[in-house]
Amino acid sequence: MTAIREALALPSLFLTVALLGGVRLGQTVVLVPPSLFALILGVLLVRLLIQSGALAPERLLSSVRTPLANVNGAIVLLTLWTASAQTFALLIPDAGLPRLAFNIYFLLLLLNTSAASPDRRRLLRSLAVTFGSVFVLKFVVLSELSAPGTGWLKRVLQAMVEGITLGTLTQEVLHPAMGYIAFFVVGLFLLGVFLLPYGRPPASTDLQNTLYPLARTT
Repeated sequence: MTAIREALALPSLFLTVALLGGVRLGQTVVLVPPSLFALILGVLLVRLLIQSGALAPERLLSSVRTPLANVNGAIVLLTLWTASAQTFALLIPDAGLPRLAFNIYFLLLLLNTSAASPDRRRLLRSLAVTFGSVFVLKFVVLSELSAPGTGWLKRVLQAMVEGITLGTLTQEVLHPAMGYIAFFVVGLFLLGVFLLPYGRPPASTDLQNTLYPLARTT
């Protein structure tokens, strides 16, 4: 990894995610910090990145590096954690049953993925699919349910959730620009994760490839 990427590119990417991820547009612009639970989810995600080999912390912090280089590495890790937490906070709904459901979903997903011990490629692909799906649920499905009026999409969604009180699902109507901001933030975060210094895949994956060499061709 080049010095420019470590000292400038990655911290700038993650700081941008952390700042834009906390923006809430309304009558005024508010910067909202991540919740305590989002911070915990951020820790779990950073741990998962290390476990999968998508992040090699020894390439950021090591006794063989200069003190300044270690400071740069610590800044990358800190901004990564903050950006991870803020991305979760942005994707989780603000209130009601969806907030509880999304919190539980992310927690179980991170724990289950950690137990599965994926490699870097599978983890990055899983993150892209997961964040993309949750983005659609919050900024398309829930936004349509919460919006005033009775458009065709809202009628379809109401039919799908028939029997569930809409008051437990609807959220405060989001500013039209929030979806675009969230799309940019999620994309920027995934780009930053892709650019992290990575290492070897988990030992369990190496062992599986050794014991079952034909598994990759079936």
